Amino acid sequence: MTRSRFIANRLREVLLNGHWVANTNYKEQLQSVDWVQATQKIGKLNTIAALTYHVNYYLAGILNVFNGGDLEIRDKYSFEMPPITSETDWKKLSNEFLMNAEKLIHHIEKLEDQKWDTVFVAKKYGTFLRNMEGVIEHSYYHLGQISLLRKLNLERTT
Repeated sequence: MTRSRFIANRLREVLLNGHWVANTNYKEQLQSVDWVQATQKIGKLNTIAALTYHVNYYLAGILNVFNGGDLEIRDKYSFEMPPITSETDWKKLSNEFLMNAEKLIHHIEKLEDQKWDTVFVAKKYGTFLRNMEGVIEHSYYHLGQISLLRKLNLERTT
């Protein structure tokens, strides 16, 4: 198996269809909540919608690089989510997340193996491999939060 296929499979697992590490994935979690649950605030914790926006912000930014653009994302903007006030708003966000995940995975599958050890955008960001491993780790971190928030939301409504 090539490195590109390996990394693409790891991303696909956390984002779209895996169960091995977390026994769930983003697609499963996002499709199992409605907009009210996604925006339900619990104390000072982020909402499911905010975490979805946050991870999607990074997916979209990295996807822009794979599409030949610049790395324009900045941490300070990664939670600046527009209001979610309807099921339509929530579906738009969650569908955009899933589409960006598919597109990024597609780009990664096509990446030549020697590219993994080259600089990603600028030396300060490290290699392509380091960045994609970071995306995987970051995604699992927030997937755990989303899973927990979903369970807490369910407890509050029963």
